[in-house]
Amino acid sequence: MDISAADLKRAAATDGKSAPPNSPEELNGSEILVRCLQAEGVKFMWGYPGGAVLYIYDALYKQQTIEHVLVRHEQAAVHAADGYARASGEVGVALVTSGPGVTNAITGIATAYMDSIPMVIITGQVPTPAIGLDAFQECDTVGITRPIVKHNFLVKDVRELARTMKKAFHIARTGRPGPVVVDIPKDVSLKTCVFEYPETVEMRSYNPVRKGHGGQIRKAVQLLLAARRPYIYTGGGVILGNASAELRELVDLLGYPCTNTLMGLGAYPASDPKFLGMLGMHGTYEANMTMQNCDVLLAVGARFDDRVIGNPRHFASVERKIIHVDIDPSSISKRVKVDIPIVGDVKDVLQELIAQIKEQQARPDVHALSGWWGQINEWRKRECLSYKRSDKVIKPQAVVETLWELTKDRETYITSDVGQHQMWAAQFYRFDEPRRWINSGGLGTMGVGLPYAMGIKLAKPDADVFCITGEGSIQMCIQELSTCQQYQTPVKVVSLNNGYLGMVRQWQQLDYGGRYSHSYMDALPNFVKLAEAYGHVGLLVEKPSDVEPALREAMKLKDRTVFLDVRTDPTENVWPMVQAGKGISEMLLGSEDL
Repeated sequence: MDISAADLKRAAATDGKSAPPNSPEELNGSEILVRCLQAEGVKFMWGYPGGAVLYIYDALYKQQTIEHVLVRHEQAAVHAADGYARASGEVGVALVTSGPGVTNAITGIATAYMDSIPMVIITGQVPTPAIGLDAFQECDTVGITRPIVKHNFLVKDVRELARTMKKAFHIARTGRPGPVVVDIPKDVSLKTCVFEYPETVEMRSYNPVRKGHGGQIRKAVQLLLAARRPYIYTGGGVILGNASAELRELVDLLGYPCTNTLMGLGAYPASDPKFLGMLGMHGTYEANMTMQNCDVLLAVGARFDDRVIGNPRHFASVERKIIHVDIDPSSISKRVKVDIPIVGDVKDVLQELIAQIKEQQARPDVHALSGWWGQINEWRKRECLSYKRSDKVIKPQAVVETLWELTKDRETYITSDVGQHQMWAAQFYRFDEPRRWINSGGLGTMGVGLPYAMGIKLAKPDADVFCITGEGSIQMCIQELSTCQQYQTPVKVVSLNNGYLGMVRQWQQLDYGGRYSHSYMDALPNFVKLAEAYGHVGLLVEKPSDVEPALREAMKLKDRTVFLDVRTDPTENVWPMVQAGKGISEMLLGSEDL
């Protein structure tokens, strides 16, 4: 079922009428949608057209302020908008058609949901009279996306569209951020009404807390100042909450050790000696040992997830006091029981913590803190990130270290896909600034790296954008090299090509008796020729001595997308490693621990 000829005539007749002076404009749903996006300051959106959204695309054609980027797959549209949001702090916007357009976008929506990324995804739907009748390209978008969105809407009345869009952006960017889906039937995109965009929106059922409870903050201050073995553990919430400056001030004020999760890297400078590195499954020995042995733990914008603390029972075997600050009350005491919960915006809470600490007469126990740092420095002596260097085979760690050396003094954004290369990027690229490290942490989505890079390059056109990937991950969205060419987004792809699904192979080696079931790729393309076929520069790197010259060449080609096919040691594993079911301090530091 589609829109009738009579509907089209009525719409045309309405479009042709001139409105009286100073009267509210009457627009169709598609024009209203575009006006709403303009009112929200949207500069870019990513999408793919189809029958259910053609009126929306027609409205986009008639305006100049929003640049639409035509991707080659709907999954990439959501990933690119996601990458834009992560790097810029703005709400990312994607547009897909009904049916397969929606289902193709699901992976991108779930990826954003797991990492709390503010997004609005606009989906086309069959006309309202056809909903539920198995119409062509119909699917239950609201039902399918309900578990993987912060909220979703089905707009059945054009008069509700503007208010719904205002709600969508408000929900996406406030509280704990997340993706919001707005499903628009085709007839709603054609029908007309008077356009008025609300300046504010109020929802009785949605009022996220910003200010932390003053009494709880006072308790936290007392506990922190009395600590003998303190630790500050922060996650992606610090970056999403734009609280990096406050975190740095707090850590420097107290002189306490600090760690970031995979999603929190860059919130505190990796170059600062108080930073112990990333913690968790592939975290540093010193970060994990400090986590397990501290007596007071301040957790800020983090979830205590399985990749961070390992076995919760093992983690709970050591007595410690835990302060947990998070905007989302459902994240507190979800996996680990905490002693002082503080619900609030992390930036506001950290500001209040700092203010109260400065007002206190008491100061941290210098003697106890000195002893604690002595123990931490002993753990540091293990040099857990050391690896065997070679002048015969390219070590993937060395590639990342070289890239860091070449770009550390430039505005550089690093995206990754998921696997061994992701962990090596997190371990060996030392992030000193927030929002420079863009990866899929919660869902662990292969294929995000290239679309992320495209989105970031539009958000930060003067910055260097590198996608560190593997030969498996890159092929999941490799068609987006075509999008890079069309929209002139010159990103640099560094593929650490070891011929394996590396992390799968590593687990199969350690936990499955070396039975490498379907983790080796027998038919890889010639990536250099493939990149050239898309109109880009391809470079094959096979010797350690060629790594730095190739990276320099890629950086020199500022206006070209460059694909570096770097042939790395296929036997290299990611260390340290906490195996499934083990505790955070039960680490394997190398093959000698097997």
